[in-house]
Amino acid sequence: MEQKIAILMADLSGYTALTEIHGASSAADLVDKYVEIVEKCLVGDSQLKERTGDEVMIVSSSPDLLLATADMIMKNTTRQEYFLQVHGGLHYGQVLIRNNSYFGSAINITARIAAKASPGTFWCSGDFINALADNTTTKFHSKQKYRFKNVSEEMEIAEVLNVYDQTVFIDPVCRMLIQEYSAGIQHPQMKHSYFCSHTCLDIFNNNPDAYVATGGLN
Repeated sequence: MEQKIAILMADLSGYTALTEIHGASSAADLVDKYVEIVEKCLVGDSQLKERTGDEVMIVSSSPDLLLATADMIMKNTTRQEYFLQVHGGLHYGQVLIRNNSYFGSAINITARIAAKASPGTFWCSGDFINALADNTTTKFHSKQKYRFKNVSEEMEIAEVLNVYDQTVFIDPVCRMLIQEYSAGIQHPQMKHSYFCSHTCLDIFNNNPDAYVATGGLN
């Protein structure tokens, strides 16, 4: 059966770095927490259909409901202490559904949009925005047109703009979010750089050129 659906793909930015620094067990615990959060953020008929590693795929018959799901995921993951930033893609297109699996170029396009998205953001296609019943409640910032592999025409891509009144810090080594400066370890010379542990601070000090020091992010 073929039908048009809304598709969301998202994963954890910095997952590889976190695994390398804190080990596979900690990384697996974080993925379990991520899936738990995602399942609680599903709006309407949005369904978590697949999970591969730290990547999830969510589908819905309604782009509006899926956009609300994306907003909930971003809001709730950003508020987690010692978590990772999420980034992902949203698209609306034709898929083939067979044996409860999804096939078609719309799936591949969603994955490629997600791969382009910056940490802490969701990017979406023009097709997704045009399919919304109400696109006035959310602001979008155009990222211009992209040409994706094996897609004949350029696609208009936009970032979903969600502004939360919250300041967080990002450990430059393992990429974990630090919600409260009092919960992190401040660099002795770089007052806006915080670390989740003395391990990450020591790794940074031994090779600071390998990492980008990150201050507070709104």
